Amino acid sequence: MRGSVLLVCQTMISNGFGASIGMEAGYTQIGSAIASRLGLLFHVRRGDLRTLVGCGAAAAIAAAFDAPLTGAFYAFELIISTYSIATLAPVVVSAIAAVGTMRFVFPQPSFQVGFAGILSVSDYSLIVVLGILSALLGIAMMRTVTVIEALFNATRLPVWTRPAIGGLAVGLLALVTPAVLSSGHSALRVGFDAYYTVQYLFVLIGLKALASAISLGSGFRGGLFFASLFLGAMLGKLTAVGWMLLFGLQIPTLVVGIAGMCAMATAVLGAPLTMALLALETTGSLPLTIAVLAAAVVSSITVRGAFGYSFATWRFHLRGESIRSAADIGWIRDLTVGSMMRTDVRTVQDDIGIAEFRRQFPLGTAERAFVVDPADRYAGFIIVAETHRDVDPSCKIADFVRCPDVALLPGMNVREAIRTFAGTETDALAVIDSVSGGRIVGMLTEQHALKKYTEELDRRADHGTRFPD
Repeated sequence: MRGSVLLVCQTMISNGFGASIGMEAGYTQIGSAIASRLGLLFHVRRGDLRTLVGCGAAAAIAAAFDAPLTGAFYAFELIISTYSIATLAPVVVSAIAAVGTMRFVFPQPSFQVGFAGILSVSDYSLIVVLGILSALLGIAMMRTVTVIEALFNATRLPVWTRPAIGGLAVGLLALVTPAVLSSGHSALRVGFDAYYTVQYLFVLIGLKALASAISLGSGFRGGLFFASLFLGAMLGKLTAVGWMLLFGLQIPTLVVGIAGMCAMATAVLGAPLTMALLALETTGSLPLTIAVLAAAVVSSITVRGAFGYSFATWRFHLRGESIRSAADIGWIRDLTVGSMMRTDVRTVQDDIGIAEFRRQFPLGTAERAFVVDPADRYAGFIIVAETHRDVDPSCKIADFVRCPDVALLPGMNVREAIRTFAGTETDALAVIDSVSGGRIVGMLTEQHALKKYTEELDRRADHGTRFPD
């Protein structure tokens, strides 16, 4: 809870000073943290705790956008990662309650755009192109954040000086247009109705993407949710102008802007249904929602094929975490080596002769034996069959030891274990209590790890509708 409150305060300070990032990360963080604390207070099961955290996130997004369905599916796609009847009621109720509370306590006009027309088949060519362009812009922005962060790290400047330098850079960009500052809520409202030239749209998109990347790369706290909405809307307007000059445009530019807004957000967040429902609740138009869904799906497929990550999972990847979606958080970490290993492990001292080893391990009694040193620390393993070949009876078993420096730890998750097996090209490894201790506490086979991993995947697939990462 303390870390969540700190993150929220940092997000508010960053946004208040003009950093080009959104507040949505702060909303969801505090909403999820409060829900998590309540779940721990009432000692709920882990699965129910995940649902409660999803309720907190759904309520936060629903209140922020005045859109309960958007909030609910934000939780389903990004937090819970499954959709089932058991989770539908609590998540939707929390989103509706949040919107009702927001309207009662802090009434404000919501962002509503009307569209009563229909889209022809030819209009969907524009939608597909827009989805691809949004994906490419999203990938470029995510890459730029990483590059700028790496540049700051390469300078070896004190961490506390980096936001000052980033703030100065964003301030200089704001001298060109103040629309690059903060999350961009007002800039989005103005941008939908304003007439912008092609040159200005290019400048605005480039500066906003750069300002967001500099803000995050220099250490400001926040997210890219609303920044991606703003960028997508402006990219939609730019694409609409270019399409009109080349082929003619039959639908309003505003419609293309909304499609671009949701496609760009999908590229960054990886939540196509959330964005489609945001369009539905914003416009009330089913034809436009279908077009937005098409753009979001194209954007999602393009990002997956060309990049492979949403912004959040890309950041996990850079930190060395093998997390591709919310479904990996929880059960992957629960499925540890300690929970899968066997504890009936036979060990042998590394200083005995080959004849004594053969007496202790006749052919057919065991496939391998784990070796320990005089201090009872792990020293590798031996394939029993290799010691029964024609070898010098005077040699020590140390000559047959394999992988003396490779072992598993009880806290490793199943993916880390499988990766270790692949790196050593062996089908069984010892499990030691710690790196410093080195005492053997069990063993794990690659076949058993893969079996448990597959069983858990199948069980999760049967539990509910799994959203793609």
